[in-house]
Amino acid sequence: MAAGKTKKNAGQSEKGRPLGGGASGFLPGTETSPQVVISAGLLKIFGVGTLIIGDSGVGKSESSLELIARGHKFVSDDVVEIFRDERGLLHGRSPRLTRNFMEIRGLGIINIKEIFGARAILEETPIDLVIRLKKWSKKMEIDRLGLKFPEDFRLAGMTVPQLHIPVAPGRNIATLIEVACRVFVLRKKGYEAAQDIVRRLDRKLARKNEKSS
Repeated sequence: MAAGKTKKNAGQSEKGRPLGGGASGFLPGTETSPQVVISAGLLKIFGVGTLIIGDSGVGKSESSLELIARGHKFVSDDVVEIFRDERGLLHGRSPRLTRNFMEIRGLGIINIKEIFGARAILEETPIDLVIRLKKWSKKMEIDRLGLKFPEDFRLAGMTVPQLHIPVAPGRNIATLIEVACRVFVLRKKGYEAAQDIVRRLDRKLARKNEKSS
């Protein structure tokens, strides 16, 4: 949001590059001192602490607003303070100055707590998943089966699972983010749809080979 805007893509990293340091890093990271401050949104979706990153104007705040309207929990918009808890796990929270606020183009600054109520707000959440929104490009390489999901995202010296979601007209980004979180939960339980369909194809080919031999 406007009050916390930094340089474009400030605090973000490419795959495998650590975040932090410079003007946006604070050490040491504790419950009271953020280790990293990044440009991102943070929500809790189906119990998954989800950090939403991407270029300015890609639709992070608008997607977050729709997710909040669907009943998911809002932590921060645009700027997220990252710190480690006593167990060393990554958590995120909003800076005190911008807590509960969100900037929506065309509406300006809105107060999520006043609009949706206190139940829509969380002060902080563990960070379980990173979703990077990227503008659709014909040159973009996309894993159609999802065999490469999730990729690792380096954050404050630790790795967090990451998923890229291409943004294009007609795509419901909020729904895709919800499904990504459900897929993440299923994978933690040991189920992967891409592997499931590969196994089905293998069994079908094996039966076909048996009949032809």
